[in-house]
Amino acid sequence: MSRVGVCSWSFQVSSIGELEEILPAVGTDVVALACGDPTHASWIEGDGLPAAALAAGMQIVGTMIGFDGEDYSSPATIHRTGGFSDPAIREARLARLAWALERTRALGVSDLTLHVGAVPDVGDRARAGFLEVLHRAGTLAHDAGVTLCLETGSEPADVLATCLAEVASPALMVNFDPANLVGSGHGDPVEAVGILGAYIRGVHIKDALPPVSEGVWGEEVPVGSGRADIPGVLAALAAVGYTGPLCVECEGGTRDQRVSDVAAAVAFVRGSPHVRARS
Repeated sequence: MSRVGVCSWSFQVSSIGELEEILPAVGTDVVALACGDPTHASWIEGDGLPAAALAAGMQIVGTMIGFDGEDYSSPATIHRTGGFSDPAIREARLARLAWALERTRALGVSDLTLHVGAVPDVGDRARAGFLEVLHRAGTLAHDAGVTLCLETGSEPADVLATCLAEVASPALMVNFDPANLVGSGHGDPVEAVGILGAYIRGVHIKDALPPVSEGVWGEEVPVGSGRADIPGVLAALAAVGYTGPLCVECEGGTRDQRVSDVAAAVAFVRGSPHVRARS
């Protein structure tokens, strides 16, 4: 059964109490929870976050870590600053990953989503070092009993699939975000499900338009109104046997607008025959 949930960072909250107040308005208590960390997107609860979140009674299905210094203002900036792209800061980010793995376990879940950076092309001399750090990340996760879910969108689906096959770590899987693929101009999300199907461990529900020019992101739009073809994606996910959570993510607008858009998206996904059939 696929559970329809939300991503906590959609609401720009900084405490579990704030999140608890919002969840009834969006119609679900299933949550992908931001780890936060001492320097990036921290929670008021600090080291007490796991206890506070577990006491709240929400259904936590996984976590997500973002790295301090990541710059999503354009495809070019995130290509330079995202995940493990920059060799100079890989050790620091592996250390932060180790912290996030501990927090994930403390929250009682075993899936941690992250952006790892853009995968260098085959033949690029940066590729070997990038794959090596991914292998190290996978080893850290495996030893912690956690699966790392690599977010889609920094490259086409076939490039990511080839990378995962080459690294061959059982702890490395995929968090599938169709809007990221559309908004970065990296292909048809429905086709991408077929390519990545065996690796898909988590899903973000978000919609977007393609970029209007080179070097910019496509605009995020309400679920069902863009080119991510959410109904087609849900059908494709059902076809590859995906039964994990479907977590709505919203990254634009005021908090009130985000709450409204997320509530509408939760209802939209629940209305899919491919979700109803498994509920």
